[in-house]
Parts: sequence; structure tokens; C-alpha cells
Amino acid sequence: MIVITGGAGMIGSIIAWHLNTKFNRDDMVIVDRITHEDQWQNLVKRNYVQYLDKDQLMPWLEGRSDVTAIIHMGAISATTERDFNKLVADNIHYSQQLWTWCVKNNAAFFYASSAATYGDGAHGYDDASIKHIRPLNGYGYSKHFFDQWALRQVSENQTIPHAWAGFKFFNVYGPNEYHKERMASVAFHSYNQFKETGTVKLFKSHKQGYEDGMQLRDFVYVKDAAAVVAHFLDKALNKTPCANGIYNIGTGHARAFKDLATSVMTSMGKTPNVTYIDMPEDLQGKYQYFTEANMAKLHATGYTQAFYSLEDGVKDYVQNYLMHDDAYC
Repeated sequence: MIVITGGAGMIGSIIAWHLNTKFNRDDMVIVDRITHEDQWQNLVKRNYVQYLDKDQLMPWLEGRSDVTAIIHMGAISATTERDFNKLVADNIHYSQQLWTWCVKNNAAFFYASSAATYGDGAHGYDDASIKHIRPLNGYGYSKHFFDQWALRQVSENQTIPHAWAGFKFFNVYGPNEYHKERMASVAFHSYNQFKETGTVKLFKSHKQGYEDGMQLRDFVYVKDAAAVVAHFLDKALNKTPCANGIYNIGTGHARAFKDLATSVMTSMGKTPNVTYIDMPEDLQGKYQYFTEANMAKLHATGYTQAFYSLEDGVKDYVQNYLMHDDAYC
């Protein structure tokens, strides 16, 4: 049996979709805490055994021997979260509890880290070493802390899960993100803005060397993110060696927000129209102008599946989901 925390979230529900459709597996327990009134729809098309609230998981796990892996995608994911006590409880302590359970019960453990751990990117975006990176917000720090903690278990020769990996997701976009509201991807907001107003709003640049709308991100389609997690899970369940550690999940190719917005509008069959607006004050000074995942470490594990290009990923998202009355995957 496989446990997916955050299974009603964007990445978690698409991982479940991947296991249903690609692996033909439905022996999953979905764990989450649904707070948005429509988020339950991320689960409607999934086949799974049980749904649990996040606080029910640890009691449910007591005495079980049939859980082979925990895929831990559940966390506070808002980069704007200011309550650090909540970040510690949900993103650090809860993750440590699940790691410890997997150690004691011979289960694999895979979890979501974040590209937000890299901060302003002054030390690059290389997952080979995370010693000198400095996050820009509490969310990023909470993820970085757990990454450091996991690596410390290894360096201090503590008992660790037989298979484990942390995934530094870059800018993920795609179906089932609709509950995220402000924190949903620029692709989602661009589609809705253009549909409603005939233009897409992008931030003006407040940094020399970057034109308006030309801030760069490593945009990765959610189906690719799910495929990588499933790759590690498959290795673990089949007892096939795969290097434990922390991995970037991006495409390795930075693209401009203007490229993304343009792809959305052309996928809608429309002529692109962009309007530039001032960046909110709460983001200024904490905004990444460039992210690009170094993907060498993942490729070295033998992962060879091609990632969607930005244009192809956006086209699939827009034409097969957003333009339909039922936009859920």
C-alpha cells in the first residue's frame, strides 16, 4: 500500500493519477486537509482505498505492516506564510515523524522540497550541494531545514529509509491547481485574466538587466513532476538500486514569464496581449528573477524520459483541461 500525503493537492493528485493510469495501481491512501470548497474535485477521478485527514495518519499507521512507501507532498506551500510556528509543525516536525516511521517499518520515503530553498540563486541551483544556499522566506527555510536534517541522518550514520529522496520542485504548473488561488501558477492566472479581460498582466521588472516580463523561471509541467516521483517509487518497490538523495525537478531550461503568457494565449487561439503592472510590495526584495534547475544529478540516475517543452506543456494544460467545463485531471 502507498500513502500519498497532500494527495488532494496539485502534485499529489497528479502522482495518484500517474499511479492509476501508468502503473495500474489503486492501492493508495490519500491524506490531506481540504480547506478550499472545491479541492475535493482533485480526487473525483482517482481510484484509491481510503482518505484520511492529516491528523489521522499517524494513529492509522500504528501497527501497520502493509505500507511500502510514503510519498509526502503535504505541507504548507504558500511562500507568503508568516506564521513560522505553523511552518515548523507542518513542514519540519510532521516530515520528521513520517521519516522515522518509514525507518522503523522498512518503507520508502519520498518528499517534496522546493526550489524556494535556493533563495536568490546567488549560489546557483545545483542539487549536488546545498551547504551555502539561503532561502528568502520562512517557507523556503522550513524546506531547507528538513533537507539538511535528512542529509545529517545520512552523514551521522543514522538508520535511514531503505529508499528515500527529496524533490526540489521548480515552477510547477498544470491541472488540479485551481484551489491554490493566489499561489496558483502564472499559466493558470494568465488563462483566466485573458479570458476575462483580453490581456495578461505581468510584473514590471525592478532589477537592472531584466526587461518587464522577462524574469526567468524553470517552468515544469506537473505531469513531468509526477513522472519523476513515480520513477523513484518504481525503483524502490522493485528493489532496484537508485541513489538516495535530494534532486532538482525542473526542465533545466529557464524561460521568461512573457514566453509562458504568450504560449497560453496562442494555445487559446488568440493574439497575445500583455499589460505590465507593478510588483506587490510584499514580494519586492523576496522575488527570484532567475531559476534554472541543474538536472545532471537526476539524469545520472538513469532517468531518460523527455520533459514537456514549455509550449507543449501549456498547450496540453490549456486545450485538454482549462478550455473544458471539467478541467480536472
